[in-house]
Amino acid sequence: MITNLVKFRRWACSLALVVPAMPSSPASAAGVVDEVYVKSLAAPGKTVLVIEYYDGNRKVVGRQGFASASGFKAASPTDIRVDDKVRLHLYGVEPCAGEMVNREENFAGRCEDFARTQLEILLKNPKVLFCRAFVSEEHAPSQDVTCFGYYNIPGTLDTVANLEEQLVSLGALRLAKKPGGSLMRPDLGDAEKIGRGGFGMWADPRVQGQ
Repeated sequence: MITNLVKFRRWACSLALVVPAMPSSPASAAGVVDEVYVKSLAAPGKTVLVIEYYDGNRKVVGRQGFASASGFKAASPTDIRVDDKVRLHLYGVEPCAGEMVNREENFAGRCEDFARTQLEILLKNPKVLFCRAFVSEEHAPSQDVTCFGYYNIPGTLDTVANLEEQLVSLGALRLAKKPGGSLMRPDLGDAEKIGRGGFGMWADPRVQGQ
């Protein structure tokens, strides 16, 4: 995974020039993603977006599919616009507060602008966006999800990557906390350790102090 992450970061930067009690995170809805299945959803000339809805027993109880010749766009640093009625909200992650500077990436400005740009990069060329949510989200206008992108560049990259993990590893987003102080996405703790090595927002001492 770390090898894929390094390749993915280089590629992304180049583009830039329930019945038991339900788990709290969509990421825990159905266990490990089946990469073969995600890749099989690809369609020539289009970006395919599939949302699967799970119950508390980790069973698929609903599914929605979309396809777009122009792809899907960021509606905010943590939201993907599906259509006029639905947004997908990447659960448990957030931009830093205020402004940040990263000289290596030639950025100085609002944390939200940096994060949104990085999300837009990840949404630029995936063949498939595969998202998971609990069934309680199915008809909501803003749905808490975890999403994976299938990226294929012949001879360079062929991988299925979790969007939140990539954004946190790149220092575009950080882990949000619950009111009591615990992490909303403890599964991304290792990804944040990578980001804190000096990527993105973490290159700015002001952010480190937040």
